[in-house]
Amino acid sequence: MGGVKSLWAMVQGDPVFMRRVNGWLAVFWIVMIPISLWMGWLNSVVYVSALSLWALVSGHWSAWQAARVEVQQQEDAKRAERRDVPEEVVQKILDRTDIQSNPST
Repeated sequence: MGGVKSLWAMVQGDPVFMRRVNGWLAVFWIVMIPISLWMGWLNSVVYVSALSLWALVSGHWSAWQAARVEVQQQEDAKRAERRDVPEEVVQKILDRTDIQSNPST
């Protein structure tokens, strides 16, 4: 079970992979529209119920992913506010500069 959880965590942490998976799922469901009409599955209560459940789950999953992104953006903004960039620049200049006193004065 630990392997499945680590795989799930890795998949969720990779936005490129998630974008590709969601893109292919969208293409799959677009292709399924005419197939469902042609096969008469839209008259099936079971099929429509399963489709509704999938829509519900994917909608909540999308909202959850968006909320995760917003939380990360807020944390990044707070971190950026706390940084003292001018102080960091001055410290780097001082670290790279060799300042010696002039003995002739």
